[in-house]
Amino acid sequence: MDLSPAGLWQSMGFIARAVAVILLIMSIWSLYISVERLLLYNKARKQSLAFARLATDHMKHDRAQAAIDAASKFPQSHLARVVSAGLQSYQFESETSPLSDPEVVEAAARAVDRSALLTTADFKRGIGTLATIATTAPFIGLFGTVIGIINAFQGMAATGSGGIGAVSAGISEALVTTAFGLFVAIPAAWMFNYFTGRIERLQVEMSNSSSELVDFFMKRQRTRNAQVR
Repeated sequence: MDLSPAGLWQSMGFIARAVAVILLIMSIWSLYISVERLLLYNKARKQSLAFARLATDHMKHDRAQAAIDAASKFPQSHLARVVSAGLQSYQFESETSPLSDPEVVEAAARAVDRSALLTTADFKRGIGTLATIATTAPFIGLFGTVIGIINAFQGMAATGSGGIGAVSAGISEALVTTAFGLFVAIPAAWMFNYFTGRIERLQVEMSNSSSELVDFFMKRQRTRNAQVR
């Protein structure tokens, strides 16, 4: 039996070929998601570090509008999204809204939370697909193996010959789909776990920034009240 990829493809039946094509599509899609998410997370990290340096200086000198303008230059930064949303809400509510000082801070905090949730949802886009591929690919490959073994035994029954030699070729062909399924599933599972960990770190960074931003709002309100008095 020819065990080369071309030889195995020629010896496969219709169902085994369909299984192989499905697994190939899943593998390509898994690779695309992994590369795209990896590039996105790296951009988010680099832009967030650059934005954090600018925002820290602006906030230290009470330049909220400058921090908002700086955030627009870093569209992939998760910290820029959160800080910009909070600052815009705080400025709008404190200048045009009849809300009290605690209510203004609370409204800004809610805006920060909403932005963090939306940003997290963006970062999670496609990650669930990796989990689906990791869990279903081995079963799809096993389905192809079962069908291949059934065909091997049917061929043995039709020819009337017995022994392992009569079914070894068919079984080896069938097991290829299981191996292919594992080949697709294992990297998808690795990447899913890796991306899940990175998203958790991004969430911690956004949570810390949100807390610091709320503290900034509270200090600014106390400073304003002290100046009025």
